[in-house]
Order: sequence, then C-alpha cells, then structure tokens
Amino acid sequence: MAFGGNSNRKKKRATRERQSLDEAALYAYAVYSLGRKMRTVAELKRLMRRRVEQGELGEAKMDAVVGRLVENKYLNDARYAADYTRMRQENQRFGRRRVQQDLLQRGVHGELVASTLDAAYSDLPEPELARRYIERKRLRKPTNDKETARIVRSLVRAGFSMGTIFPLLKAWNVDEASMETFSEADMDLPE
Repeated sequence: MAFGGNSNRKKKRATRERQSLDEAALYAYAVYSLGRKMRTVAELKRLMRRRVEQGELGEAKMDAVVGRLVENKYLNDARYAADYTRMRQENQRFGRRRVQQDLLQRGVHGELVASTLDAAYSDLPEPELARRYIERKRLRKPTNDKETARIVRSLVRAGFSMGTIFPLLKAWNVDEASMETFSEADMDLPE
C-alpha cells in the first residue's frame, strides 16, 4: 500500500485552488454556489476570494460578477434578509436578537437588518413567540435550579430577552430565588 497517494491529492487540490478564474468562470462558479444555497453579497465574495488573484484585479472581477448577479436578480441582500428572517421566525421560532445576530454574521448591513426585523417582528409580540418556542422545544416546567438554568439558557440562545423570559418563568410559578440568580449580563448573547 502506497502512503504517498493522499499527499498527491492535496498537491492537486492546492494547485487547483491557486489558479485564478477569469470573469466568465467566476460568474459560473457564483451562479453554481447560489444554486446550492442562498447567500449574501459578503458570503459570496468570501467564496470567490479564494478563486481569484489577490489585489485590485481580483476585487474588480468580484465586483463585476456581483454587479451582474444583482442586475440579473440572482443576488439580493434585502430578499435574503427577509426570507432568512421569515424562515427562522416560522420554523425555529427564534427571537429578534438571535436573527439579528445571525444576519449580521452573514454580512447583511445593519440598517437593512433593522428594517427587515422591524417589519417581521412588528406583528408578533416576543412573549407569544417565546411561548411558541417553548411548545416547539417541548420544554416543561422546571423542578429545580438546574432545570431552570437550562431553560433560561435555551431561551437566551433563541434570542429572547430576560424581560420576556422572567414572566414566562413566573407563569410557571418558578421560585423567585431561582430567578434572582440570573442577570441580564450573565445571560446576554455575545454581540
């Protein structure tokens, strides 16, 4: 059995990755990538950056491809943000903060994120969405501090504020002493 076969594949892959694509091939790659998964402009540029040479020439190719994709309506950050928000809200029942964080990580501009979230979350109050999340996850009334902490962490990860979580815990008649151990600073999502 030869041990060099794996290193040859790595060399071929490294050679392939170093070759820079021309604009037509880069456009085809971008369309293929968008066909597999919806992406933002920032995500697509991150993918394309590996396929072009560094510097102004590579940036110019990427800008031309992105411009063409936007013109052909294959790429639209506003539509991406709206669809992503709707899917996260309807399917996972995530709160506003979680969706906001996810969109910002994907490279959607802050103003666009704010306007999209305002439109999506204006009709549905956060406590109602949190109740739906609890039902979806089949969370039960906690019986001790450890279970309470687990539920609170789950709700915070899902994007709900402590102002929404505490009334839900009170509705379950959770011990006040258990709830006092949690603070906004301890359970806050990283920005």
